[in-house]
Amino acid sequence: MTRFQYFMLVLGAVVALGLLAATPGMAVQPDEVLDDPELEARARVISQDIRCLVCQNQSIDDSNADLARDLRIIVRERLVEGDTDREVKEFLVERYGDYVLLTPPLNIGTMLLWIGPFLLVAIGGAIILMWYRSRHAGGISGGAVTASARALSTEEEARIQALMSGDDEPDKQGDAGSRPS
Repeated sequence: MTRFQYFMLVLGAVVALGLLAATPGMAVQPDEVLDDPELEARARVISQDIRCLVCQNQSIDDSNADLARDLRIIVRERLVEGDTDREVKEFLVERYGDYVLLTPPLNIGTMLLWIGPFLLVAIGGAIILMWYRSRHAGGISGGAVTASARALSTEEEARIQALMSGDDEPDKQGDAGSRPS
């Protein structure tokens, strides 16, 4: 086997192991699994919507934290007692608040979470639109000044001519505190 072939074989093995390691691993321990496959399936669905309070953006189904394990056990205990999926979630919300849900309910307290991203996009779009219009409004393109904005009045032109010819000296009235008597 050549060095290149050996290198490619090792590289392939590393990539394959990396892909296997990147797949989401389920943190549910064998001793947590319920005997009833239907209840276990319901528990898994519920667990995927419950936030791990330690990991924060991971479901308890994916987390290896001790608190996540405790929450998975509570979910399974409640299901065995006969609670519906909704009752299990309500039980957890009573104990931990809406934060425990990965998809919080739409209510007054969470309204900003739901409409905030759309509101930020709308505000950003309005700012960009106003900026664009101000740059291109009234014939002004690229910040160039229009002819009407450049035109001087006849008095201004006369004053400039007088200053340039040296006929008119600036007032020295305010200099050195002198005042005409």
